[in-house]
Amino acid sequence: MAKQSGLLRRLGNVALNEVSERFGSPSPTPSSGDTRFTPPTPAASKDEESLEGWGFADTRFVVKPDGSTVLTGTRYNISNVALPDLMPWFAGKLASPLGYDNRNEPHYPPEIPAAKKNDKLVAALREFLKEEQLTDDPKQRLRRGHGHTGGEIWAIRYGKLDRVPDLVVFPRGHDEVVRLVEVATQHGACVIPFGGGTNVTEALRIPLSEERLVIAVDMRQMNRILWVDPVNRMACIEAGATGRHLMEELAKFGFTMGHEPDSLEFSTLGGWIATNASGMKKNRYGNIEDLVLDMQVVTPQGIVERPRQAPRESVGVNPRQYMFGSEGNFGIVTTAVVKLFPLPEVQRYGSVIFPDLETGLSFLYALQQSGAVPASVRVMDNTQFHFGQALKPAKHGLAAKVKSEVEKAVVTKLKGFDPYKLAVATLVFEGSREEVAFQEKTVYRIASEHGGMKGGGANGERGYQLTFGIAYIRDLTFEHWAIAESFETSVPWSRAMDLYERVQRRVEKEHAALGLPGKVFFTGRFTQVYQTGVVIYFYLGFYARGVSDPVGAYAALEHAAREEILAAGGSLSHHHGVGKIRRDFLPEVYSEAALALNRKVKAAIDPDNVFGASNCGINGPVALTPDEEAH
Repeated sequence: MAKQSGLLRRLGNVALNEVSERFGSPSPTPSSGDTRFTPPTPAASKDEESLEGWGFADTRFVVKPDGSTVLTGTRYNISNVALPDLMPWFAGKLASPLGYDNRNEPHYPPEIPAAKKNDKLVAALREFLKEEQLTDDPKQRLRRGHGHTGGEIWAIRYGKLDRVPDLVVFPRGHDEVVRLVEVATQHGACVIPFGGGTNVTEALRIPLSEERLVIAVDMRQMNRILWVDPVNRMACIEAGATGRHLMEELAKFGFTMGHEPDSLEFSTLGGWIATNASGMKKNRYGNIEDLVLDMQVVTPQGIVERPRQAPRESVGVNPRQYMFGSEGNFGIVTTAVVKLFPLPEVQRYGSVIFPDLETGLSFLYALQQSGAVPASVRVMDNTQFHFGQALKPAKHGLAAKVKSEVEKAVVTKLKGFDPYKLAVATLVFEGSREEVAFQEKTVYRIASEHGGMKGGGANGERGYQLTFGIAYIRDLTFEHWAIAESFETSVPWSRAMDLYERVQRRVEKEHAALGLPGKVFFTGRFTQVYQTGVVIYFYLGFYARGVSDPVGAYAALEHAAREEILAAGGSLSHHHGVGKIRRDFLPEVYSEAALALNRKVKAAIDPDNVFGASNCGINGPVALTPDEEAH
């Protein structure tokens, strides 16, 4: 991923042939008529994804006998190099004996429930689907029955899931999805849409009370870019396209969608819509609701679609709005028309070091008011800064060691920063040369006014690209008796620092009250910025050896953190969604009339509950485990 931006620029320079042939230049001028073209279908990806954890099958963190950690493979800028400080740093933060000899060996696959059968339904599906488009393979069914909450991954490695889909179907076009929903309705089946399976809200967990045959509809074979309009800067894309696929294919024609969530490599366009997602470069390109102009959705009542798109309209209540954040409750998004942006002329990284987190937040506020916010700006707290340091490879050679010591001396002695209080901002600038130059000048001026010092472009690039590599860390911690997960909120500027501190105090208090071993792991960063506030992204975890119910203890800890977030003025979620994990908090953020309206919309669109995901509290409380059912 570290080399991806350069790759995209090269693709943009090399592969504009089709645009050039049709319009005469890579930057076509407005012309009349239909200015769309259909790109060629690319070769299918050969990347294999893991069934038992995050990411690619060839990539995972492994602790070596000497105590160092290695990320296998060659995909990331920290791959295949020894990281000697990572596990010792984690052990120190958790005050627990993490290490090579203290291993929690996974037991994958778990016991997988037998599939329910319906021969008539399968026969009806085989009338229009090929044999390879259906499977009831246990591991494939299991994978479509969970997302990526810590509790779900812990369950498939150390426990079990009591209910998973009975059949997995892989449609290859909109018409197949239409017929699939018709067949499911006729035969009394339940349909669960599946994109990249990256959610952290238990959105894919199936209620134990679901007695119908459950069909998981894996959309990822529907990943084509159906047309590109370089004049009007739009594209129509099938909903199963993953972020990495979109970036690579659009770049061939000199464009980007600009949407880069942390899950970019695996999450899908349809999933972004269904969860009302946001990306790391939201500041420049917008959130998913800003990027999607229209969509096609298959529901039990028919197809929600429009014959054309306009820049903006006032045409009453647009039914598409109900699909943003719908989380699989109403139907399946099959295609979407999205905005495109030219690949940036310039992309540069930067970083700034601040004496403490509060100063970094003040910098962010001033930067937002300046109108010169870069594509991405994130301020990490001190723990996250040291986490990044622990992910650095061993220093070899006198020159590297001297350079490191000089840098430390400048920060701690010349500037007087306390290494255990300082915070760091990572920056990504994108746009024309003039835009980027203006943003850099403004950003570093405001940073200087707030006592910050430049940390260099290399550190900024490394910090941004680490986002993709460190996603594998959670699975590493599981294998050494720690359990951890992330969660987020958005909050008005005036409440942000108070919220951060209150959540930290609350989780420390709850960790002690639960009698959990060691120390609680807590860290956060300020990420996407708005005129009215900022997003805070947290990581939370603890050492779990000897804890009878690690998943339950973590759920209690995060529940307490969410209570504190709401009490401190934060949102229930900024971009992860609700799923089932946050459903109990919905009465605190919506009136009863608002909740009733959502339930009535569900009843109107899907009266038979064909789409039985039961997310966002629409179907009321649902049990996911026998313990919940007993209560």
